[in-house]
Amino acid sequence: MNLLSRYWHRYQWRNTPYAHLFATPTGEEVVSLDCETTSLDPHKAELVTIAATKIRGNMIITSDPLTLSLRAPSSLNAQSVKIHGIRHQDLNNGLSEKDAMLHLIDFIENRPIVGYYIQYDKAILDRYAKRLLGFKLPNATIEVSDIYRKKLEHILPNAYYDLSMEAIGHHLDLPLSGRHDALDDAISAALIYVRLKYGDVPIPRSA
Repeated sequence: MNLLSRYWHRYQWRNTPYAHLFATPTGEEVVSLDCETTSLDPHKAELVTIAATKIRGNMIITSDPLTLSLRAPSSLNAQSVKIHGIRHQDLNNGLSEKDAMLHLIDFIENRPIVGYYIQYDKAILDRYAKRLLGFKLPNATIEVSDIYRKKLEHILPNAYYDLSMEAIGHHLDLPLSGRHDALDDAISAALIYVRLKYGDVPIPRSA
């Protein structure tokens, strides 16, 4: 969201509980986020789970994460269960869509959102927020694979880069879990972000 749009939304929502979401974020705190969904199409995918963890400077606050399970959406089928392993019976106590969005914005507030292929997650969350709350999430996004690629291009301008999360984690010598549920992926993206922001990228051994 650009500055002009942020000011307009802040005015439009000034007398609502959402006004603070449109204030310019201050400080170094960001939030790493990941969603599990029913499809790879951001225009059709429905949310299954959402997870997030705060990053304060170079510290990942894993002691107080956000983990949300929604009620099973209509498009949850055998194909999507194969991807994330979450079944209808796992969501019997899931939240409504609106309650999930309210919990989410209460946790992330106006902080920038960090993630791996975060524009996919943001597009789905924007769709839900617009329909349920009346506005898209104003949060800026930070894509960890873009940071990694740009740092490698600086030291190896014409090299081939494997931008999979596993390859990035291996190259940066990070203890990624490999389980790929929403919280694990949010923490993995957080680890990559902190490593890239506060450390150097080693030159690959094959370079």
